[in-house]
Amino acid sequence: MNSVIVAAKRTAVAPRGGALSALSLHELAAPVVKACLAQCGIEPSQVDEIIVGNALGAGGNPARLVGLAAGLPESVAGLSLDRQCCSGLDALLIADALIRSGNARIVVVGGVESYSQRPHRFRTIPGSKDLQVYDQPAFTPWPDRDPDMAEAAQALAVSLGIDAQQQDDWAMESHQKARVSNQRLREEIVALNDLVSDPFTRDLSLRTCHRAKRIAGSISTANTAVAADAAGFCIVVADDLARTMKVPQVRIVGGQTLGANPDFPGSAPVAAMRQVMKARHVSAQELRFAEIMEAYAAQAIACMRLAEIDPAIVNVGGGALARGHPIGASGAILAVRLFTELTQTSGYGLAAIAAAGGLGTALLLEA
Repeated sequence: MNSVIVAAKRTAVAPRGGALSALSLHELAAPVVKACLAQCGIEPSQVDEIIVGNALGAGGNPARLVGLAAGLPESVAGLSLDRQCCSGLDALLIADALIRSGNARIVVVGGVESYSQRPHRFRTIPGSKDLQVYDQPAFTPWPDRDPDMAEAAQALAVSLGIDAQQQDDWAMESHQKARVSNQRLREEIVALNDLVSDPFTRDLSLRTCHRAKRIAGSISTANTAVAADAAGFCIVVADDLARTMKVPQVRIVGGQTLGANPDFPGSAPVAAMRQVMKARHVSAQELRFAEIMEAYAAQAIACMRLAEIDPAIVNVGGGALARGHPIGASGAILAVRLFTELTQTSGYGLAAIAAAGGLGTALLLEA
């Protein structure tokens, strides 16, 4: 049994503290789930499972909240997944596995993140009444091999000779592609708070890039994705069911998540990209589109180069540098972008994303 995506939608991606900041996780996600179901004509009562990627929430089971808020049956338990930035794309891999195994026929799957409403984090100190505030949890057991993400991106850039100008050029092009695609991108966006396009997208100039604050070496605020709020979802169904539906469809060909060197988390997706293409006998030259996460321009450039992906097919509607990075939702948004592109121009599409700790996920689709 193979699996097919028959609907894919997202919210606009809004920077932290912006137009979507007042919405809780289920308020961000439920309208997108409803829109996806309406897009493919599936009733909520037909859904077997909902899988939701989320990295910054307060725990619990966000998938359960989203499912109930979207009107799914109470029998749909909901599965929440936290593999940090990989979460939204990994959720799709789990949905694919459920359907291939015969344990589900219709799965709602995606990711949601409210960076604006993420909880404050405190660590209990044994024997003390004091609480220690922390922002980022440990991603490896070794403090000397658990780098700050911006510093890791700088180290990756240095190792591959990716200078500041190349990164800024990539960032400017990302914004330009998003601006040119603005009207087309609206087809995949569910309006929330009257927001029908990605508000961060702008005419990014070289002057602005040069004036941007440096974070670590060549890494600046201009070539780093901003923290953001958003949700993205897909409806994945068994292929025999898909054949009875008269809606645009994209087949899940395969996917892979692998660990890599935690010192260079930005290049972690490369092994997964290579492996999933090799396993399915698809070369990089056969790809029609690639959606590569732009948490940092350096990371996107590195993944593209090391996996030998043609720059002309990468992030054709702009990437996270032109929108923002809603951690647990970012991978799902890559899948939504691929679905939109592949239903307009058929072929193979590859999505790839990195996560702290040296994790990489890749998903191969075909229309």
